[in-house]
Amino acid sequence: MVFLFLGAAITAIYMYIADKIQTEQAIRHNYPLIGRFRYFFEELGTFFRQYFFAFDREELPFNRADRSWVYRAAKNVDTTLAFGSTRSLTSVGTVLFANCTFPTLSTDAVEPGSATIGPFCRHPFTTKSFFNISAMSYGSISRPAILALSNGAHTAGCWLNTGEGGLSPYHLEGGCDIVFQIGTAKYGARELDGSLSDTKLKELSNIPQIRMFELKLSQGAKPGKGGILPAKKVNPEIASIRGIPVWHDSISPNRHTDINSNQDLLKILDHIREVTGKPVGFKLVIGNQEWIEEFCLDIIEFGIEKAPDFITIDSADGGSGAAPQPLMDYVGLVIRESLPIVTDALIKHNLKERIKIIASGKLITPSDVAWALATGADFVQTARGFMFALGCIQALQCNKDTCPTGVTTHNKRLQKGLDPLKKAVRVANYHMNMTHDVGMIAHSCGVAEPRMLTREHVRIVNEKGISIPYTEYLKENKL
Repeated sequence: MVFLFLGAAITAIYMYIADKIQTEQAIRHNYPLIGRFRYFFEELGTFFRQYFFAFDREELPFNRADRSWVYRAAKNVDTTLAFGSTRSLTSVGTVLFANCTFPTLSTDAVEPGSATIGPFCRHPFTTKSFFNISAMSYGSISRPAILALSNGAHTAGCWLNTGEGGLSPYHLEGGCDIVFQIGTAKYGARELDGSLSDTKLKELSNIPQIRMFELKLSQGAKPGKGGILPAKKVNPEIASIRGIPVWHDSISPNRHTDINSNQDLLKILDHIREVTGKPVGFKLVIGNQEWIEEFCLDIIEFGIEKAPDFITIDSADGGSGAAPQPLMDYVGLVIRESLPIVTDALIKHNLKERIKIIASGKLITPSDVAWALATGADFVQTARGFMFALGCIQALQCNKDTCPTGVTTHNKRLQKGLDPLKKAVRVANYHMNMTHDVGMIAHSCGVAEPRMLTREHVRIVNEKGISIPYTEYLKENKL
């Protein structure tokens, strides 16, 4: 018995040390020995799920099936499944892709085509990547997380959006393309009184990695309210980058105080473009169909060359580290509804070629991205998809500074589990497998590359439980 106890103790000590040394899995590193049970039970769940529960497609905000695909894609392991789909194919609103009888041969497939943003700018931005990293501020996510995203984005050849918290040295370290976001508090680009600083805009535009500027009007989790960074996350470095007091809540205004109309919005976008010489657009959650129609008419009156270079459409179910539940649950339109509305409005007013559309909000799997491209998006971006690639387990602790995987915490002990270089590989793998699998859907539909997908390739299940062409569905529902 003594030898058995001694053997068990030695084994436990060995496993504890091994967990603490390794940095492949943040949970095991941050919670040595105990953290192993998560992976053990996760593996057992594959076998016991049929007896106790079947929630692969039901968990919110992201179900197990979608998270599992992202994890496997990020690790670059087998993403195939056995025994048939666990997804209901007859539920109302289910999206299906109409495969071609004679799909595109691999020999005829081509790389994703390039798209140019800002044709009237002094420095337009051209990229092949249709899948990119959405806004995540340094402050809302950790230093090692930013480093991993920056390095991974460089390897993948996609852009990284800074979020509204300003530009940190960690965004630049990887050498990737950067989209600088200007939030309602104008962090990183503000004067002491909170107004927009032309001097700082010029300094930022002189950084070659910064390819575009995005003015954030609203975001999915809290349309009508500005960013919220709890005081416990506002350390001296973050306070310096943002230009705010240390250890105080960072609460952004609920909108830009200097933008009161469509005309004001168009003027400030054109001003930023003139100062920086780079493409400028804005991000928002669509609240009603009438506004986008009015905005298009105002663009035509203002001048096509002065139109926004892109519009980022965020979904009302978009993510955030901290947001009031009433706004998160009830305000704004989801991307499934707003993307076709905006696309059709731009087409109707002959603005679609001038203004690129970036779709954002819970688009983390190949089917989501393929749907968005087919519906009218020129680019798709995600934040939480790349958070999963970094190791996020959807613990829902983002606003508490207690993230167990080190992604959204400034707790040094918890951050040690997130190795930036190793996680950068997973970021690049996720992008690579996403690009590959969206291409696979495109080839099944008979086109050579993802940007060639159209609404004609999509069907959607109606209230009768049968699928109809997506164009017919949109017409019936007046979208």
